[in-house]
Amino acid sequence: MSQFNSARTNGKASTKPKKPYSDFPLTPHANGFWQKKIRGKIHYFGKWARRVDGKLVRVEGDGWEAALAEYKRVADDLHVGRTPRTKTDGLTVAALCNHYLTAKLRKVEAGELTSALFYDYRVITDFVVKQFGTNRLVEDLAANDFAELRAAMAGKWGPVRLANSITRAKSVFKYGYESGLMAQPVRYGPEFQKPSASALRRHRANQPARVLEPTDIHALIGSADVPMKAMILLGVNCGFGNADCADLPIRAVNLETGWVDFPRPKTGIARRCSLWPETVSAIRVALEVRSQPAVPSAANRVFLSEAGTPLVSQSARGNTKDLVGYRFTNLLKALKLYRKQIGFYTLRHVFETVAGGSKDQVAVDLVMGHLDGSMAANYRERIDDARLRAVADHVRAWLFGPSA
Repeated sequence: MSQFNSARTNGKASTKPKKPYSDFPLTPHANGFWQKKIRGKIHYFGKWARRVDGKLVRVEGDGWEAALAEYKRVADDLHVGRTPRTKTDGLTVAALCNHYLTAKLRKVEAGELTSALFYDYRVITDFVVKQFGTNRLVEDLAANDFAELRAAMAGKWGPVRLANSITRAKSVFKYGYESGLMAQPVRYGPEFQKPSASALRRHRANQPARVLEPTDIHALIGSADVPMKAMILLGVNCGFGNADCADLPIRAVNLETGWVDFPRPKTGIARRCSLWPETVSAIRVALEVRSQPAVPSAANRVFLSEAGTPLVSQSARGNTKDLVGYRFTNLLKALKLYRKQIGFYTLRHVFETVAGGSKDQVAVDLVMGHLDGSMAANYRERIDDARLRAVADHVRAWLFGPSA
């Protein structure tokens, strides 16, 4: 066995351990875990170091024996592509979350769920497992456990995200019951509830307004580079957000007629918008200076990075790289317009706020890609383009003046 070593450098153990013998199947990872790549995916099997005050300290014996035992327990399943079966007398929280994520991943692969939303689900399952423990049996969970889970969530997130997190956590256990993994539904108790509507209203009332005035937007457009100028105009003209601009396919934009038809990437809800002459012109110039696509996923997108890659992307571990938001925030700071909760997505708030003055909320909702749950929506087959153009013209007059 390796000797205990607590020396540290830059927040990590000074050296990773060596394999205890030459054909040991696992290798040490810099995050303190033993790992193995199986069928193209990294799996972790116990720790060779623990974190103390934010730093990694090697454990006695490097933990290789426990890691090897865990690897052998699941190796047969992993090497043939199966989800390892639970080896306990009941369903554990970790096993339930793994089943749930596997089901969600199938929807991602089928194009029914976005990778961004899958990441949101994974954040919740990771949080639930951390709170309850990997080997905690689902049948042992009681009301006080869910009360403590809610308290932990409330300590980390604000009311809006807390409400979404509770809904997603409940969906995990609902899936377990409906899929037959659980014999009966869990009892959450009276405390595991979303914040009340009044609490959400009070929270929102205490937040700064997420708006930019016409003078601010003119300053941003005047100082932005070619692609960012076009994206800012799309944000105000069509209520586009960061991912909307990054994912916008060339085929969705008709610069001859001045229309964009592009369902929201997050929800797939239909969306149609009349483009201003300024927006059409900016997109034309952006396409002229567009980099050559460097990867297949970038081939048909209107906007790309200088390297020819998508402006918003997500790694296999769920980390999001958002160049749209990053560059817009830098532009805000350079113009001394930056303040709390103001970012590129603010332009979507601007559009909704100003467009409401057109007094045609049905048309505004179609441009925004909002779901209309009314009975009338079940009977409405289309919205006349003249109404959509009137909404766009109303916002344009607000930004450029009535005579523009």
